[in-house]
Amino acid sequence: MATRSRIICFGDVIDDVVVIPNGALREDTDTPSTIRFVAGGSAANTAAWLGELGADVDLVASVGEGDAARHAAALGGVRTHLTERAGLPTGTIVVLVDGERRHMLTERGANTALDPATVTDALLDDAAVLHITGHTLLNPLALGDLVDRAGRAGVAVSVSPGSAGFLQDIGVARFLEAFAGASIVFASLDEGRVITGLVEPAEVAAALPFPHVVLTLGRDGVLAGVDEHLRVPAVRASAVDPTGAGDAFCAGYLAEWVASGNVHAAAIAGTQTAARAVETVGARPLSSRP
Repeated sequence: MATRSRIICFGDVIDDVVVIPNGALREDTDTPSTIRFVAGGSAANTAAWLGELGADVDLVASVGEGDAARHAAALGGVRTHLTERAGLPTGTIVVLVDGERRHMLTERGANTALDPATVTDALLDDAAVLHITGHTLLNPLALGDLVDRAGRAGVAVSVSPGSAGFLQDIGVARFLEAFAGASIVFASLDEGRVITGLVEPAEVAAALPFPHVVLTLGRDGVLAGVDEHLRVPAVRASAVDPTGAGDAFCAGYLAEWVASGNVHAAAIAGTQTAARAVETVGARPLSSRP
């Protein structure tokens, strides 16, 4: 990877409303809570962390009309290519944090108009990686041409599925067909189990149909590799909000892998970046917030 360093992220931009109740939810009355309005979206989060880590990064995404400047300002260190979509709001998610679990109420908004053609051949030229987030599959335009164009340009394609529930909703066959040309998959153990139908982490990692597998195991760390899958332990952190931890992991991993080509070092970098992400409310690094 030494001759190429640029990483392109393609996928969602979201306005997150993160709600952390200070106790059990109570019906028909107030529940004291911590509530923060922060920028999010899986692709944008990964781009933000890549920028924080000093990587050479572009973000291609869609936002509501008049919202491009606001979201570009929230992405320090990132070259943004944000298309404003008339008549659509920027996507919004209400994230209700319940310990290590979250409940997410989603309006995809302008993300429904994501167009793979906005990742142009000129943008792909000399890039190292095109990172695509799974929710792009909800859009009517096929991703196959983009994945093929990236391959012809010598760009590695990585994919982060989104969630196990999302994979069940859209169907594993559709996911695998869309990303048949991808070389790297970032999957949680739950996502890997949905894709493979297997249970044990080592078996799941071996069965995922991608050349380069990165399987995150939560508190048990990560399994990663091309032919053999090595295990790297998780980094201990004082978790406040798990939102965006997976996106941060992808950023840490990709930044190091592009720089060194070393899977072990990349897995360590991913776990370190994810640990930073869970220690604050919201899915972005603090330095990227306006």
